[in-house]
This record gives sequence, structure tokens and C-alpha cells, in this order.
Amino acid sequence: MTQQKTDIQLTNWEIVSVNPSDKQWSWKTLFCFWGNSVQSIIGFSLIASLYLVYDLNFLVVLTGSLIGSIFVYFFCNLIGKPSQRHGIPFPVLLRTSLGIRGAKYVSLLRGLVGIFMFGVQTFFISKSLGYLIRIAIHSYDQSMMDKEIFLTFFFMMNIIDWTAFFLALIIQILLFSKGHNFNKSFINFSALFVYLGLIIFLVMVISEYSLSLSKSFKDLLVYENIFSKENIVPIITIAGTIFAYFSIIIVNFGDFSRYVKNEKELNIGNLSLLLNLIIFSLLSVLIVMGSDIILKNNLVEIDRILTNPTDIIGKFNNTFLTIVVIFFILFASASTNLIANYIPTQNSLLNFLPKSLNIKSTGMIIALIGLIIGTSWTPILSQIGILSIIDTIGSFFGPIFGIVITDYYLVNKSKINNKDLYSPAPDGSYFFSNGWHIKGIYALIIGFIFSSSTIWNLNLNFLQSYSWLIGALMSSITYYLLVSK
Repeated sequence: MTQQKTDIQLTNWEIVSVNPSDKQWSWKTLFCFWGNSVQSIIGFSLIASLYLVYDLNFLVVLTGSLIGSIFVYFFCNLIGKPSQRHGIPFPVLLRTSLGIRGAKYVSLLRGLVGIFMFGVQTFFISKSLGYLIRIAIHSYDQSMMDKEIFLTFFFMMNIIDWTAFFLALIIQILLFSKGHNFNKSFINFSALFVYLGLIIFLVMVISEYSLSLSKSFKDLLVYENIFSKENIVPIITIAGTIFAYFSIIIVNFGDFSRYVKNEKELNIGNLSLLLNLIIFSLLSVLIVMGSDIILKNNLVEIDRILTNPTDIIGKFNNTFLTIVVIFFILFASASTNLIANYIPTQNSLLNFLPKSLNIKSTGMIIALIGLIIGTSWTPILSQIGILSIIDTIGSFFGPIFGIVITDYYLVNKSKINNKDLYSPAPDGSYFFSNGWHIKGIYALIIGFIFSSSTIWNLNLNFLQSYSWLIGALMSSITYYLLVSK
């Protein structure tokens, strides 16, 4: 009877160990996973902006990006292997180093960041969807574009904006709540579809001014003196920026690696991050450069290079191109939302209240909070510096990683007692002190102090891109020293 109560308290069907027969992810699925992770609007603008900000040869930017992604590859392999071997998601893995109760609250921090960003990302998805709605009704009734009816301009959103937001929210929740198998299919389809959209975008750009663009594209790939003295600092900075961009995915990578067939597929699949980065970076920069040349030949008022695809298509008088790019934006944004925000939040909530929640109810919670955050973004949240708070919470992720990795590889020598992961019995391996591993909490706090200081201490702001690494290193050292005594 006691054991039955234990299972109810700590076990949920969605967070139990995956059976070996259910591990169906191959390196191809991981290729699409990393494709989705790279293919965001933020990623597009980031790659293009790095090229412009540093006024560098594309290969210099790409070199820095690849160096950063190599670190991502290495760390994802480290934290991905425990979950792959034992079939457990990130919140459950966290129980080994922080205790069964400590893991509940610490993993919830990842969920809070995820649910916040889900709402914000849904808002931006709705803007693209609203653009598509406006195109569809333009020929029917142009007055509807700005007609002041029902909730018009409430929270700075008119009827089309509200319609688009609810559609974006409802469609995502309905799709993402179907379960793991559907999510896998969506990830696979979205990655390939977005690449197709980017290629069509680029082809249409090239077809406009193929002769004018050929020299610019050729100049882009000049490879002399990539590692010259003046390029070393920019390369290191770019590497840190790229690593920071992917750092939020690293800590909960186990949520996905638990479904990978074996470690060989995991290692090969994670290498595809580098390939995806090369493909996406090249397509992004070529599109931005080509679009800039075309627009400056046709629109004299363009005085800066546009790096956001939404801004770019807004300058082209091409309905087909606009629709193609909007669909690319929708799928890219939705798949990123699924990987970076929805699934981590879902698993964190299930781990926090395994007795009460399931994938349907967690979807409703995410939808409700996402609604509040998304509709409040423009008039309230974007104005009060909320991202600094999110960055501060995010500075926990590096320390969490350091503790988990140190515990698994150095302290426990790659061994986990799967049975005790789901047992609150006082003699269980992960019960510690009433469910809390105090030494792990101390190490987490020390790591957090060091990582968050790069955000709030102005004198240390130059280290902000490396806050994750700093926090991971300090928590790792602290944890090992404490538990080794």
C-alpha cells in the first residue's frame, strides 16, 4: 500500500523511464531537432547581425559560431547521455543531485522561463499570422485592416491581432498536446519545410539581380587571414554569443535525448548542429545581402541593412514571396517554441505535480499563462525590463548543469538507481535530508552568485555571454568539494 502511494506521488506516465523499445530517435531526428533550434527568427537576425556588427568576412563569423557550437555539442553529449542511458527527462535526472523535493522546485525555474518565453514567442507568431490574415481579407474588405470594433486597441491589439493571437495559441496547444510521437513528426517536418522556404526565398532574391549579386556573394567567402590577430577577439566574442544563444537548450537536453536509440546515434546526431549552423548561416547572410542590394536599387529611403525577415518582405511588392516567408516564420517560430519552451515547461510542471497533472492539463496551464504574458507583452512587460529578471533566473541553468554533470560522472561514476528516482522512502538514494540535498543547494547558490553577478554588476557585464559557463564551473567545483568530504 505504501509503495502504491509512493508511485502516485513521484511518478507520472510522461516522466517515467522510456523503455528501450520506445527509443526511436535516430541521428536524422536529431538533425531536424537542431535544425529547429537554429531556424528561429532570432537566430536569423543574430547571424546576420553578427556579420554586420563586426563588419567581418562571413567565414570569420562562421568560425566563431562553429567554435561556440562545438562547446554546445560537447555539453549536450555530457548531459544527454544520462537521460539516453536511463530514459529519464531532465527534472527526474535532477533528483540525483538535488533530492526528490529539491528537484521539484529547481526544475520549476526552467518551467517559469519556458512558459514566459512561450507567451512572448506566441505573441510574435501571432504578428506573422495576423499579417497573413490581412493579406487574405485585403481584397474582400480593406476597411477591416484597421476597423475599430470589439476590443479594438485593447492592450494595443485590434480585432485581427486578437484573432491571430488566439489562433496561434490554440493551434500550438492542440498540436503540442498530442504527445511525443506527434512532436517528433512535427520537428522532422518543420526543419525540412523551413529550409525549403529559405531556399525559395534565396532563389527569388537571386533571380532578381543575379549579375549584381554574384560579386558580392563571391566576396563573402574570402578566406585569407581568418585567424589573424585582429580577428581573434571577435571570434571569441562570437563563440560566446552563439553558446549563450543555445545555452537554454543544453540543461534540459535530456528531455529529448531520452528517446534516442543509442549513444552512437546521439553523438552523430549532435554533430549535425554544426552542419545546421553552416547551412542556416549561409542562407541567412545570402538572403540579407541579396535583399539589401535589391532594395537599395529600388528604394532610396533604405538607409540600413535589414536583418529581420519580416522587415525584409515588408519592403518587397511580391505577394507570393510574402506568403512563403510568413509560412517559414510560422513553422520556424512554432517549432522553436515547442523545443525551447513548451516541452521543458511541460516536463517541469509534470515533475512538480505528478499526481495532479497530465499533458492535457499542463497544456491548459501553459495556454492560460501564455495568454496573459503574450497579450501583456507590448503594453506592459516589454516596457519594464522583465527580460533582466528572466536572464537572472536563466543564470541558474549553468550552475544546475555543473552540479548534475559532476554528480553523475565524478561522484556516482555514471550510475543511477532508477527505482529510487521515483521513491520518497527515507532510505532511498535520493531522499537525502527530507528530500533535499543540502550540499547540492549550497553549490547551486554559489554558482548562481557568480553567474548572476555578470548580469547585475556593471563592471562584469563584459562577461555576461559567459555567465552560463562561469556558473557551471563554480557550482561544479563547489559541489565536488562538498560531497567529497
